[in-house]
Amino acid sequence: MATMFAGQIFKTSVNARKGMRAVLMATALTALVAGCAEEEEILRGVREEIRPDALLEVENKSVAFAAPKQVANRSWAQSPGQADARTDNAALSQAPALLWSVNIGQGDSRKQRITAAPIVAGGLIYTLDSGARVSAVSPEGAVVWQKLVLPPNDDETQATGGGMAYADGVIYVSSGFGLLTALNAETGAQIWQQKLGGTGSGQPTVHGGLVYLVSGDAKGWAVNTKDGRIAWQIEATETPSNVLGAPAPVVTSDLSIFAFGSGDIVATFKRGGFRRWGAAVSGRREGSVIAQVGDVTGAPFVQGSRMYVANQSGRTVAFDVDKGTRIWTAPEGATGPLWAAGDSVFLVSDLNNLLRLSASTGEIIWSQPLARFLKDKPGKRAAIVAHHGPILTGGQLAVASGDGALRFFDPKDGSLTHSVAVKGGATTEPVVAGRTLYVVTRDGDLAAYR
Repeated sequence: MATMFAGQIFKTSVNARKGMRAVLMATALTALVAGCAEEEEILRGVREEIRPDALLEVENKSVAFAAPKQVANRSWAQSPGQADARTDNAALSQAPALLWSVNIGQGDSRKQRITAAPIVAGGLIYTLDSGARVSAVSPEGAVVWQKLVLPPNDDETQATGGGMAYADGVIYVSSGFGLLTALNAETGAQIWQQKLGGTGSGQPTVHGGLVYLVSGDAKGWAVNTKDGRIAWQIEATETPSNVLGAPAPVVTSDLSIFAFGSGDIVATFKRGGFRRWGAAVSGRREGSVIAQVGDVTGAPFVQGSRMYVANQSGRTVAFDVDKGTRIWTAPEGATGPLWAAGDSVFLVSDLNNLLRLSASTGEIIWSQPLARFLKDKPGKRAAIVAHHGPILTGGQLAVASGDGALRFFDPKDGSLTHSVAVKGGATTEPVVAGRTLYVVTRDGDLAAYR
């Protein structure tokens, strides 16, 4: 009896399900027809940003800025985060114009990017295109030599990214092919080549007979400049999501400091590689998908006893260089290198605002909005404008942008002072030497402004 009862219940349930399914299908069809018949109502009014950070307004201040004295430097040999390799305020005219432009190889494409800023040394300008081609260009715009730094049997389309540094007549080139190559700066002839066992798209730093760099965003290297032999290595926490190109390490009198894709900052004794201290750039801007990637994109910048560093997810931090202790944290990320001068820290934030922060407290002094989208129309905002810089030159802040402009700003209040076109848009930070500004474009051209 119980079995029959159970069977009856089962049969009834099946019939009920069939009936219910028919009702649901009919209801859905009715709703579909009704939806096709009615036009969607577009609400009137201004669209307001709903993310909390976008609603915060900064009260800009005009605060006196004591710029370092302008210096007519002859070289820009490596990353400006390195204190002894930096010109704090390179001499440049107030309104530079295009002097010349020359092609140096492959530009940016869907799969490849130029990540190396030009370097200037020994009377030549050096560039690295998106396909691992190194070019040496004269101050008049003539290509002197070119050299591909590729592994055997590979071609230019199989990897991308890299960096360069110069010291004592040698160009040190890292590449996305996992190689660190030393080239004769006058001829381009290869001196040695070291395999890194991972992508070598990080920017190298040369100091005291060693080349320091990060490969694969998780391993730090110290390589001898004479023969390319590995002096020592350190490892950090691996992370699956990184930004192309690791920041250049910085070296002080005693320490070498590495920034990794995980947000870890590790200081080692520069000769033996033994760990001195470790810290992290942590925290992110809520409400932004890209904030899930906590890579350090604001390369370490040393000024006196402090080091400034930022991630691209919404945090900038000031550290004590010797101890690694945190001095302050600002809720602003940086999409590229920072620049510290006087009592201020300048950066392009993760929201594409040019900012001046107090070096003492991290508070915002002023904020200058920059273009954020190449096409600033609803439904067409997929492509975000990349801004490269700032650097302090000629007493102004220079920012080279992917929207086709090289802009100059007053460090005192952030006002725009001058703008000049960059054909094709910029893809690297600007550098200055010999009273001339150099920048590489997305089309693969080196452009000079004076």
